[in-house]
Amino acid sequence: AQAGLELPSVHGSGPRGRIVKADIETASSLRTRRAAAARDDEVRYPEVPAQRAPKDVSPLPDAKLFFKPEDYEEIPHDSMRKSIAKRLSSAKTLIPHYYLTIDCTIDRLLEARARLNERTPKGENAYKLSVNDFIVKASALALIRVPEVNASWTDSSILRHKHADVGVAVALDFGLITPIVFRAEEKGLAQISNDVKSLAERARTKKLKPQEFEGGTFAISNLGMFGIREFTAVINPPHAAILAVGAGELRAAVRDGKIEAATVMTVTLSCDHRVIDGGTGARFLQAFKGFVEEPASMLL
Repeated sequence: AQAGLELPSVHGSGPRGRIVKADIETASSLRTRRAAAARDDEVRYPEVPAQRAPKDVSPLPDAKLFFKPEDYEEIPHDSMRKSIAKRLSSAKTLIPHYYLTIDCTIDRLLEARARLNERTPKGENAYKLSVNDFIVKASALALIRVPEVNASWTDSSILRHKHADVGVAVALDFGLITPIVFRAEEKGLAQISNDVKSLAERARTKKLKPQEFEGGTFAISNLGMFGIREFTAVINPPHAAILAVGAGELRAAVRDGKIEAATVMTVTLSCDHRVIDGGTGARFLQAFKGFVEEPASMLL
């Protein structure tokens, strides 16, 4: 009993099966070896260190090794290209992306856009609405309706933002920049349209202030004007999501049991899984789709 053994489990080697001292010692030794073996078989989980952005992307071979110098032109990286490469490489490495795609019928949106543009006033209050202006407004309202998407990740908490500050990606000859429409949920379509045009023009002439393109709570990347049907975009921190917008095109659609032609736009939401669960991302897209397909609901 002092050895912590149950006597019925000990095999006796003495006369008539009597348990002797040697039997106790043998059983105790065997028990010790079995316990040690069991510990060796246990799964051990290593401690996970805090996430850190890699100093460089994985050590790929230098592309120059594969080509003769006379067969290429070398264009040195400027500061913007270096910043884009470092930021997005880090984002793609550290942020667990997942993607959700939905189709939106935009015939009513196109009709509303045409009617509103016909009524634009003259002078400084004039506007010319684009499809993207409706997308910015619909995204902002969907962010307010599903606030879990309007958020940022930190090591200690999730920041849930009170306003929808929507970044709109602008392609430049020298790179890519995402100027921000602040409090887009509070702005009308005309103001959003004029804000986006002003920001894009100043981005192209390098006149944006840092606070006009750093930060924001969400972003939109629209390649529809190039005929791209659908694509996925990389999340730009501190955002937890980005919406990739494809071209509107005529497709067959079922309405009231009949097949009709409809203008359909495909959008894909890239989500940070640390912040946004799958069902939450889906609810955001449903809200966005509702605003886009019923543009009058954006006025409510």
